[in-house]
Amino acid sequence: MAELRFQWARLGDLSAIEFHAAMVQREAVFVVEQNCVYPDADGYDLQCWHLLAWSGEQLAAYLRVTDPGSKYPEPSLGRVLTAPAFRGQGVGQRLLIEALARCAATWPGQPNRISAQQYLLKFYQGFGFVPVSEMYLEDNIPHVEMLRPGSNQI
Repeated sequence: MAELRFQWARLGDLSAIEFHAAMVQREAVFVVEQNCVYPDADGYDLQCWHLLAWSGEQLAAYLRVTDPGSKYPEPSLGRVLTAPAFRGQGVGQRLLIEALARCAATWPGQPNRISAQQYLLKFYQGFGFVPVSEMYLEDNIPHVEMLRPGSNQI
């Protein structure tokens, strides 16, 4: 199991190298691997929290959390990824545990929202997320809107 060091930061607090590492992985996973040509830099990066999970000098996983009221009424998780070299090692689960713990501490009692790729429903349901929409296509990939009821615990 990979040792992970979690780093939370706003965009302005990330170094150019740290943010570049995140963007390289986002592009590799969402644009190249999933064959989605879309503008990844959508403006939310400027105002959200970035969670980077480092294994040594390598970025193992990443997600971002938008503040309540910016994208949705509740805090939302997005751009969730595990770098290919770290898949199958529980890195994604550890990333979600870290993110949900921070959300619970920062916004106690608030629910969390995610626009989840449909094939990951069971993964997110394992963290208490429940589907709140029918399947819809986002960048030609089936997604489902999910909500995790408010809690002060993960």
